[in-house]
Amino acid sequence: MKNLFSRRRFLKWSGLSLGGAAAGFFLRRNFGFSENTVQASSGKMPKRVLGKTGFKVSLFGLGGQALIEQAGNREEATEIIDRAIDFGVNYIDTAPSYGNGISEEYIGLVMARRREEVFLASKTHDRSFDGTMRLIESSLNRLQTDYLDLYQIHNVRTEDDLESMFAPEGAVKALERLKSEGVIKHLGITGHRSPAVLLKGIQNYDFDCVLMALNAADIHYEPFQKELLQKAVEKELGIIAMKVPAHGRIFRSEGLSTMEQALGYVYSFPVSTAIVGISRLEQLKENVQITRDFEPYNREELKEIEELTEPYYRDASWFKFYW
Repeated sequence: MKNLFSRRRFLKWSGLSLGGAAAGFFLRRNFGFSENTVQASSGKMPKRVLGKTGFKVSLFGLGGQALIEQAGNREEATEIIDRAIDFGVNYIDTAPSYGNGISEEYIGLVMARRREEVFLASKTHDRSFDGTMRLIESSLNRLQTDYLDLYQIHNVRTEDDLESMFAPEGAVKALERLKSEGVIKHLGITGHRSPAVLLKGIQNYDFDCVLMALNAADIHYEPFQKELLQKAVEKELGIIAMKVPAHGRIFRSEGLSTMEQALGYVYSFPVSTAIVGISRLEQLKENVQITRDFEPYNREELKEIEELTEPYYRDASWFKFYW
């Protein structure tokens, strides 16, 4: 891996780094994305189009877990959220299950002042119409807003989940009602257990976005980056990546060792944004700088990173097996 990154530094110094048009070509050739989905950062937060929503979201998105879902951290949490927005992060993801509402509450403290600066996403973990309608009322109250830019069916893992949410009195009907009333703008589906289940979900329904697990260990077992990602691109969905550092389990001294590798790997795929939970302000600053400096990896480099994670892929993809 030292040779890989030494080579990348050489390319950067020699003016041959993958950026701008080259980045667009890489994604266009391999996944069918057009050039305007990758924008030169020029020291600023790069943005990509969130699929057919048309909204340009920051490549780095703020996840509502880690410190933001922990009780007793109001001041630190709101500082992280505020600073993220200051740094150009305009995609924020949360859910009522994160900290039993604490995440939404902390984010709401900032939304009361800065709602129009972000694309705000939350979720329903209930599969029923009535349960989802109750959940969104509580979410809106905690988030101190009267609408969500994206509302998603949370953690879809099984065929039974699909059957329940698509039932006549299921959660999808609630999302449709909420959209018709202007309470939500876009509909999404999320999952980190089974790419086959998510694939069936987006084939059977015209969602706007999909939130899927994607990290450098993904390729080794039931990868999300194969059929699911390709179908999401074909359907022009907004593609949001999660589980990038796998709650820290992606890192090994003898394996993948830096957040630059972890984020760079995921950013090199046609995702619109990648959400990451933050535990302290220094992490936010580091991730923002990595994102600003990002240059897409080529196929050879992606393969080298994947090989680093192969010996411990089950641990780095534990959410596919146990969660």
